[in-house]
Amino acid sequence: MAQRSFWKGYLKLSLVTCPVTMMSATSDAEKVRFHTLNRASGNRVEGIYVDDETGRTVDDDDQARGYERGPGEFVILEDEELDAVGLESTRTIDIEMFTPADSVQWLWYDKPHFLLPNDPVGEEAFAVIREAMAATGTVGIARLVLYRRERPVMLEPRGRGIVVWTLRYAEEVRPPEGYFEDIDAQPESELVDLVAKLIDRRTRKWEASLVHDPLQDNLKALIASKKKQRRAPRARKGKEAPEAPTNVVNIMDALKRSLASEKGVRPRK
Repeated sequence: MAQRSFWKGYLKLSLVTCPVTMMSATSDAEKVRFHTLNRASGNRVEGIYVDDETGRTVDDDDQARGYERGPGEFVILEDEELDAVGLESTRTIDIEMFTPADSVQWLWYDKPHFLLPNDPVGEEAFAVIREAMAATGTVGIARLVLYRRERPVMLEPRGRGIVVWTLRYAEEVRPPEGYFEDIDAQPESELVDLVAKLIDRRTRKWEASLVHDPLQDNLKALIASKKKQRRAPRARKGKEAPEAPTNVVNIMDALKRSLASEKGVRPRK
């Protein structure tokens, strides 16, 4: 069943505008969630804010956001002041520029959303923008207020729709320079060939089950057992990790044994 949209507004490129709707492409709804309880009464525990000097409770109206400019010294910012420096419109995705799709590395991607037209009359304008990006191999770059924060977003054509990725800010992404320069090992070509054969035998078509979270199943089983007052299932013991090879000869032998043990066993493609 399609998820309900959480955002409705307009997609704009120069003088072309169309109404659109957006929903998150990911969900945490299926995850097991816990509440903090009073063990004695079984009642839920509520969180409250207290003054760290006086220990007194601070009412909602007296709470404010502040920036620490020195030890124990804060600048208080009012909601109106924060709103004033934000985007003028929170309901329009105004595509400011385009960039080659393959130039935006995965490290910049944050959270995906599905964008689709919200009015049959606007479908043509939506489709024109989508197909033009696909034909030119580009993605659109814009800014938008989502989750109460101004964010850079990338619009990527995907099938009949558009995926809107929130992007990380430049200050949040660390450049790879300085991390990989000291890795000097040059593996022998024969070793690379053996690993390539092992990769080929373990290659299969992508599907969601490859990243299924078994912890959620275990938690649900635990909760079900608690409901029925049964003995909780024991945690599965993990396999002991094999000793790491210490030289090229050991790596070669380990790869040959790995290929021999998997001979004739191929994952589904």
